[in-house]
Amino acid sequence: MTVSVIGCGNMGASIALALDRKGYSLCLYDIDGKKAAGLGLPVAKDLDEALERADIVLLAVKPQVIPSLYDTLSEHNDKSYISILAGVPLEVLEYKLDADNIARFMPNIAARALKAVTAIAFSQAADEDFRKRAYDIAESFGSAFILDEALFPAFIGLSGSGIAYAFQFIHAMAMGAVEQGIPYPRAVEIASDTLESTFSLIKETGKGPVELATMVCSAGGTTIKGMNALSCEGFDKAVVKAVAAATERSVQLERTALEKKDND
Repeated sequence: MTVSVIGCGNMGASIALALDRKGYSLCLYDIDGKKAAGLGLPVAKDLDEALERADIVLLAVKPQVIPSLYDTLSEHNDKSYISILAGVPLEVLEYKLDADNIARFMPNIAARALKAVTAIAFSQAADEDFRKRAYDIAESFGSAFILDEALFPAFIGLSGSGIAYAFQFIHAMAMGAVEQGIPYPRAVEIASDTLESTFSLIKETGKGPVELATMVCSAGGTTIKGMNALSCEGFDKAVVKAVAAATERSVQLERTALEKKDND
């Protein structure tokens, strides 16, 4: 099975390298030939060649670029398609690609570390064999969750954008440690390892974050003082607002894509 990756930007390149490590046969295409060639993987001379060689086509171009490709893509509607395009819903992809087997992926940028969290939704006509192969592809670069597409905007607010919130939290923790005398690079390393150990505890114990946090907060201790400071500064409310804002923006992008489809 050959997967042709169309678009070799940060996400496309990360996924291509992950699939290569998992033993997939690949073919790459990018309008910038040097970008595709720089990955050291098989490269198609043009989009038509990439599509002809593919069993599954993974669309990883920018959302504003995809309209210029639809005519060529729809000429290969016997292919199976996976889209990682933000803000482009399945309804638009089904209409534009005129293909049966379509999956919409929403990964985050941790694909390059094989730790992406990816939401998956399928076109109604997608067959079981394609669904399984698409799921296996998603799991090759992290964890995968099959979701109703209506929940994709919320997923983006939680995970797609949420990874940036985590980066910001690590930075804030590190800056707090710098104020207390720990050099910033070492503080970032410690904060990152602390969050990794936190995630491991949630998965290994099966306990919720509130229960685990309560276990750490001994009466009159250091942790409860820090937790109370977070609460007083509105930490939880700020995070909830961040998820809501990113979700709302995702809804707007999908609405715009649907309006453009209806005007065609």
